[in-house]
Amino acid sequence: MNTFAPSPARTAKIPLTQMAPRLIFPALNRKENKKVIRVKVFDGLHAFLWRVHTQNNCNAYLIDGEMKILVDPGHRHLFGHILKNLDLLGISLDQISVAVVTHGHPDHLEAITQLHASTMVSMSHEEYKNIKKFDGLYADMPEPAFFLEEGDLQIGDHRLQVMMTPGHSPGSLCLYWPDKKALFTGDVVFFQGIGRTDLPGGNGKELKKSIQRISRLDTEYLFTGHGEILIGKEAIKANFQKIEAYWFNSL
Repeated sequence: MNTFAPSPARTAKIPLTQMAPRLIFPALNRKENKKVIRVKVFDGLHAFLWRVHTQNNCNAYLIDGEMKILVDPGHRHLFGHILKNLDLLGISLDQISVAVVTHGHPDHLEAITQLHASTMVSMSHEEYKNIKKFDGLYADMPEPAFFLEEGDLQIGDHRLQVMMTPGHSPGSLCLYWPDKKALFTGDVVFFQGIGRTDLPGGNGKELKKSIQRISRLDTEYLFTGHGEILIGKEAIKANFQKIEAYWFNSL
């Protein structure tokens, strides 16, 4: 178990008539601009949801607490939206203890170069090995402070579970927060969609297994790498059912 303490897209629209009612942003503390929706989902979790369809970037998430965790900082040239929203929350970059990268595609990874030197960057070792095959694209990427492995992850007062979920990329991972029943999926699944498998290291059969695995979790919050988040157990269950019905025969 990794333990840390403070120190001195492949998608398609399934007709909505086929979906169970989904609960997205119900009565949440929500701030919006043209590029980003910032949502306080619950105490200790802020979502920075990317909303520019002409520029690809990922959703980012801030897990707040004794040690602050940034999940998927996104593209380097679009990192300004993270900075702006952190500033609005009264949080500086040097207060981010750990950055978790769900997988090594540029729209999730690149901005780790913009983080404070004290922030510990983490990802799976398998994903790091895959990234190093493309050194020319990531020449200035810092080496991770530690590698994430399957199992429990304790960061300050946060107890998380790391799940290795290959398929979209060889070392993709999901984070599960048992106390909140919250699942951070990266690009494994979305609302009405799944991660693409036609990029280097993608594997449809592995992605199918990964989706089946995370679908069995007790999940109230589904925090996706792109698009809308889902809130409510029944909405999330229906989303997995429709993904299976719509996509699994093509994987």
